[in-house]
Amino acid sequence: MISIQEIKRRLPQDFIEKLYEEFSPLTIDRMLAGIADTRNTIFRVNLLKYSLYDWMEIARQNNLKFERVPWYTEAMVCKNCNEKQLQNLEIYQNGGIYLQSLSSMIPPLVLNPKAGEKILDVAAAPGSKTTQMATLMKNKGEIVANEIDRIRWERLNYNLDKQGVTICQAINGRGEKLGEQYPQYFDKVLVDVPCSGEGRFLIQKPKTYRDWSTKKVNQLIKVQKKLVASAYQALKPGGILVYSTCTILREENEEVVQWALENLPLQLLPIEHSIREAIPGSTKGLHPSMQYTIKILPDKKMEGFFVAKMQKR
Repeated sequence: MISIQEIKRRLPQDFIEKLYEEFSPLTIDRMLAGIADTRNTIFRVNLLKYSLYDWMEIARQNNLKFERVPWYTEAMVCKNCNEKQLQNLEIYQNGGIYLQSLSSMIPPLVLNPKAGEKILDVAAAPGSKTTQMATLMKNKGEIVANEIDRIRWERLNYNLDKQGVTICQAINGRGEKLGEQYPQYFDKVLVDVPCSGEGRFLIQKPKTYRDWSTKKVNQLIKVQKKLVASAYQALKPGGILVYSTCTILREENEEVVQWALENLPLQLLPIEHSIREAIPGSTKGLHPSMQYTIKILPDKKMEGFFVAKMQKR
């Protein structure tokens, strides 16, 4: 097992310094241990194609052991299998299960899209959350899923088709323009923004943290604010906006939400899901309602993540 000191040495030093500005030494050690660990293989059962009973029978036939997730019935944590083994199964090839990090499943659950609603996914590829939302909606309603990158947009279309999603229009455009294209059109909007990916750092995979820099973070913050403003414009009055990132530090999380509260008529709402791994967002120097946001710290099961739920006034 790699030591905490060695992890600190390998990760970008600016990142380590920022951690110590925000978190206690004990919490930092816990996060760094999570970054050093190998994450479990996790997936969800696609109820548009298979039932939970179907999966359990397939698992029994293939001697696959898994752990259920208390706060999401369709989520499974593999105990004796890896991604390659799952990909060889017919149920995977038919789109009946979808490999997805556990943290990534939280924003759609918080948004809670209902059958018949109009939903916008501002930055959708490769489609993990889009396809999850379609299952929550039982393929009834309307989803517009946007992706700026052409190759990732093609991957999004592939996944939508494979997962049996029939209510989604995948568009290839700039998220900053969606508010102008769809003014006050959507009941709910998911803004899972491009971010620095600190929550996905794995010490054994240098490519996950090699490109991190303060300059890049500052560039991303500008994009994140533009996407939130566009999403707000596309949202009906009284509608729900969920903002999420796979990053840890507050500058891309609580501070972007603080900017939204100060510049747009939005209010934070409590997140009602009882996710044991979640901690409240920081309120230090920020609006007291920031306690309603949640942060997931990286560990063996979970990537680092941040989620905020807001309502358009």
